[in-house]
Amino acid sequence: MPYSESIGFNANTDDPEKIDFTTYVVSHEMAHQYWAHQVIGADMQGSTITSETLAQYSALMVMKHLYGPDQIRRFLKYELDNYLSGRKGEAVEEVPLERVENQAYIHYRKGAVAMYLLQERLGEDAVDRALARFDAKWRFKGPPYPRSVDLISEFRKEARTPEQQQLITDLFEKITLYDLKVTDATTKKVGDQWETTLTVSAGKFYANGKGVETEAKLDEPIEIGLFTARPGLGAFSSKNVIVMGREPIHTGIQRIVVRSKAKPTFAGIDPYNYYIDRNSDDNVKEVTAS
Repeated sequence: MPYSESIGFNANTDDPEKIDFTTYVVSHEMAHQYWAHQVIGADMQGSTITSETLAQYSALMVMKHLYGPDQIRRFLKYELDNYLSGRKGEAVEEVPLERVENQAYIHYRKGAVAMYLLQERLGEDAVDRALARFDAKWRFKGPPYPRSVDLISEFRKEARTPEQQQLITDLFEKITLYDLKVTDATTKKVGDQWETTLTVSAGKFYANGKGVETEAKLDEPIEIGLFTARPGLGAFSSKNVIVMGREPIHTGIQRIVVRSKAKPTFAGIDPYNYYIDRNSDDNVKEVTAS
């Protein structure tokens, strides 16, 4: 497996400020033993979901189990920022993930974030079952080759609620963007607990191929977290997590109160960057005393 010196030989994988890109890339390439070597997608729109997107997802799962889910933000943010940058430079038309036309910023970058959120909501085991069925049905087969819709249909078999079915639609069949922001975060001692109030601004949008956005109704449970360090930076890990749970989030401004035994120094909405957020840098805010 050849790769450049900058990845394989000169990379400093001990630097806590940087992602372990060497393991990430090698995991992706190893995953192609399944996705593109066993299962070959039809030569049509969406074909690279069944190769590059699934290889990206496989690599993310290696990172999740190697470093822990609390360090996954650094990988997801890398993918998210590259997707947002790539769509700015689209010369023809951005298409939904299910119809990607060999556009790297979509099948690599957006695909990684979309698949990670899918396994967060359906469960890693559920996505594994869907992928196992997909592989068993199509591996080493000649024409007709599988399409992106064949893969998505396997995901839908694992979706047990209308919320999960809508998520699959948003991730694969639409161009969906979120605008999630913590505008204020304060905490105070109440008895033997800390009461932290987050002021959150939230929105959801659907975009067309030219980037024109239409506001959509947002009414989804989204992760809210309290931390003793900023997620994704340095040696951040599970020991820095005070509270992490989903709260109902709707369009507009809302205040969320979270109680904890430990005093938080940072608070955030979607703090690990599971969602395609137009600006993920304002998801987390330093907590001040009220």
